[in-house]
Amino acid sequence: MAVWAAVIFTFSTDTFSSEHTQGILVGILHTLLPFLSQETLFALHNFIRKCAHVGEYFVLGVLLFRAVRTPRESWQWRWAFLAILIAAFYASSDEMHQIFVPSRGASIWDALLDTGGASVAQFVVWMVNRRAQTFRNQKFASWLS
Repeated sequence: MAVWAAVIFTFSTDTFSSEHTQGILVGILHTLLPFLSQETLFALHNFIRKCAHVGEYFVLGVLLFRAVRTPRESWQWRWAFLAILIAAFYASSDEMHQIFVPSRGASIWDALLDTGGASVAQFVVWMVNRRAQTFRNQKFASWLS
């Protein structure tokens, strides 16, 4: 989990600012989709960057849930809530960090998007756990027969 938090921190540096990723991503998008206007390519660049926020914090949310519940099994609301809360605090601190990076800026919307990614992760973890529990119950029932 700490390694992933460091990855997120690295993505918040100047190296991964919009100014630096724009040339690469827009170039790739233009190669793949040459018929799109420059304006659309820039909008897609922005969309991909926002999806990256969700993806980064989705992974962090899963890792946080596993860290909070360990060594127990199953799923509980309090574990999911705590994982979301920790992710929200980390997202907020990450945005505060960006205040001190010249090519970046803090955004409450990005912190909310990050928290949303961690929240979606809790839903997915719940669904996976629910399915696994059903499978374990069916396996146990067939063993009894």
